[in-house]
Amino acid sequence: MKFNSPSSDEEVAINLTPLIDVVFLLLIFFMVSTTFDTTSQLKIKLPEASENKTTSKVKPLYLMIDAKGRFFINARELSSQKSEALLFALQSVVKGSDTPIVIQSDASSPVQSLVTAMDVVGRLGLSQVSIATTRPIE
Repeated sequence: MKFNSPSSDEEVAINLTPLIDVVFLLLIFFMVSTTFDTTSQLKIKLPEASENKTTSKVKPLYLMIDAKGRFFINARELSSQKSEALLFALQSVVKGSDTPIVIQSDASSPVQSLVTAMDVVGRLGLSQVSIATTRPIE
């Protein structure tokens, strides 16, 4: 009986197409299922809101107030907590009266700090002002 042995001229190849397909499917799965955390750099507890608000396409300016009443503009602390210092700092970073500003005040911060921030923003003539809140836990 004669057996046919494979000829040495034929090359054995592994088909990598299905492997590449599986790798791309895994990549797409992980990209779609990933969540991104966009919380503030400061640890502040935001007050709760009863309604949702849509966001603007323009990158807003963040004015943060921590629990001790200290002001931060885009996560940079101001050296003085007086309204004149806040006014000067905001004037240097605001590009126009249509610049959106988001005020993030800690829920346990002094109310006077929030009032001061709102007063300074009003004196600058900024019209796109938002106050950041969190959803109530049900």
